[in-house]
Amino acid sequence: MTDSSAPTPFPLVTGRQKGYERSAVDAFLAAAREAFEQGAEHVDAEVVRAAAFPLVRGGYAVMPVDAALARIEDAFAARERERAIREQGAAAWVDAARRDAQDVLDRLRRPEGERFDRVGLLRFGYARAEVDLVADRIAAYLADGAALTPEQVRQTAFRMARNGYREEQVDAVLDAVVGVMLAVR
Repeated sequence: MTDSSAPTPFPLVTGRQKGYERSAVDAFLAAAREAFEQGAEHVDAEVVRAAAFPLVRGGYAVMPVDAALARIEDAFAARERERAIREQGAAAWVDAARRDAQDVLDRLRRPEGERFDRVGLLRFGYARAEVDLVADRIAAYLADGAALTPEQVRQTAFRMARNGYREEQVDAVLDAVVGVMLAVR
């Protein structure tokens, strides 16, 4: 049982709201801190980006935890970039980031409604029109340098719709975009 009078690192949700399970967040953050301090490679920016926690009543408020995770991901990405540049050279690092960006751009330049697989007529996926709007914005960033931040991409949310885009594919591309953005910071 958790001592309710003890200070918490994040605000707690109240009432019927759900937040991230406190013990899961605390355990992940402790492991990430240890890995970062020891220079361990089993935790990296991608692992932080993929972190997910159960939603429960009385948990940590989602937005402050997500903001902390974004800062942690940035720190891991900066260290990974420095390590790769030191080991492979700046030109190889830039070439790899450029290839990743081109892969994403190629997908996002597909015709609207066809950029990702659909889930089917009776199933729910991400609303295609909303995803296509975000895809256009990301494509403008990648092709022309339009203004866009990793935080804006991380905070992207879509409504669910029948015959929508497959969530896993969209999420994977958004993760790849954040990876590219952090690589070239």
